[in-house]
This record gives sequence, C-alpha cells and structure tokens, in this order.
Amino acid sequence: MRKRYPSSFKAQIVLEILKEEKTISQLASEHGIHPTQLHRWKAQAIENMPYSFSDGAKNLESLKASYEKQTEDLYAEIGRLTTKLSWLKKKGVRVD
Repeated sequence: MRKRYPSSFKAQIVLEILKEEKTISQLASEHGIHPTQLHRWKAQAIENMPYSFSDGAKNLESLKASYEKQTEDLYAEIGRLTTKLSWLKKKGVRVD
C-alpha cells in the first residue's frame, strides 16, 4: 500500500530542500522518505512555481463563480417549469 502525504507536508519538505541546510539524503532519512521521492517533489514544485505567480488562481475563482451562477440559474428555471407544469395539470391540460 502506498503512503500518501498531505500537500502541506510536501511543501514543508520542499522548502527544507530549497534552504539547502541539509542534504536530500539527510532529509530523506529524517522523514523516512526515499530520496528519489524528494527529488520528484522538488522538481514538481519548481515546475509549478510560475503558476503561483500567474492569474491562474484568479481564473479559477472566476470559473467557480460562473459555475455557481449557472447552477443557481438552472435550479431557478427548474423551479419555474415545475410550477408551470403543476398549474397546467390543475387546469386539466394534458401534458405528456
């Protein structure tokens, strides 16, 4: 079974690696993680670092707000159509 580490833990380890106060081998033995894994985390952090300075986070928030607005509008439309259907059924209009 694979061990899963929280992203906050990974970030903490990568910060320690970037400080260069200890070698990757020392950090690996301290935390019981294979050095290759630490190299991967470091590479991933460096690769994704430009995104933390971009407007990606703002775009994500914008997409989320847009999605929530669309969902709200759709639920409102469902409510209106359900009300119309009930009204038509009460009036005896055949609805198939």
